[in-house]
Amino acid sequence: MAKKGRVFSGIRPTGRAHLGNYLGAIQNYVALQDDYECVYCIVDIHALTTVEDTENLRQNTYEIALDLLAAGVRPAETILFVQSHVPEVMELHTILSMVTPLGKLTDLPTFKEKVRQNPDNVNYGLVGYPVLMTADIVLYKTDVVPVGIDQAPHLEFAREVVRSFNYRYHTKVLIEPQMKNTIYPKILGLDGKEKMGKSLNNQIELAATPEETTKRVREMVTDPARMKRTDPGNPDICNVFTMHKIFSPQSDVDMVNVECRRAGIGCVDCKMLYARNLNHHLEPFRAKRAELASKPDLLKDTLNDGANRARAIAQKTMEEVRTALQLP
Repeated sequence: MAKKGRVFSGIRPTGRAHLGNYLGAIQNYVALQDDYECVYCIVDIHALTTVEDTENLRQNTYEIALDLLAAGVRPAETILFVQSHVPEVMELHTILSMVTPLGKLTDLPTFKEKVRQNPDNVNYGLVGYPVLMTADIVLYKTDVVPVGIDQAPHLEFAREVVRSFNYRYHTKVLIEPQMKNTIYPKILGLDGKEKMGKSLNNQIELAATPEETTKRVREMVTDPARMKRTDPGNPDICNVFTMHKIFSPQSDVDMVNVECRRAGIGCVDCKMLYARNLNHHLEPFRAKRAELASKPDLLKDTLNDGANRARAIAQKTMEEVRTALQLP
């Protein structure tokens, strides 16, 4: 079947993926392969904008690669590589920065949020992050970029940079990427309030052992108004029930929905049922991941092959860019 075009997406190497990463992005990565030629990049250079200690960066890069492959990214047809392994992106980033107004960068809501989070680490790379992201996208002649609502301003920014470049240099070398809106569910962490993430230590990692997963699930906050076992609960405001609806069979979802409301099932029982179903769902992923982890040379070869394929595209794009700029 003919593909609809080329998709590009990048993922930061922050360590082993958690349920939020899986439901918000990785599942979508896998599904897109059926209809698009996919290019997926582990953006280690982007990670440097907010990471001061790079001691674990290399290992974290391998960890996220394992997660992507175990989840179903198919390297025989999909290009999976590490950002820094294709240095052409740095050259294109520099060139695109020449057509990028500084005010546009500092007005982006994601930049303002990062400044609030890290007021003592507002570096040039953080300001220029969207330009490097644009270079990532257009270097591979990307047609479509899957984005959630929070990333939409960044993609529109990338489109503006492409238009500025093509207009200034009288060319059509760079492709203006199209937005593919993706509904990313907001997965809450163990507290049931904040978005799941490593910075808050409220995550459940995909590669955790069944015992570790069960322990984390037992820590999850349920209906805050339910004080004791005999109190009726309200599944509609319970994060555990929300996760049941994703990972449990419909029969269990229906049972919990009824029994919780009439105190026929307690919160501990509800969480243990969810833990069992979650572990069952993740069992094939964990088995595949363990198999891949036992072959580190194969993983490195996969990433090297992806980088070679990505670089072939990148080098051709840069030849066209240099010609458009009339560089000697």
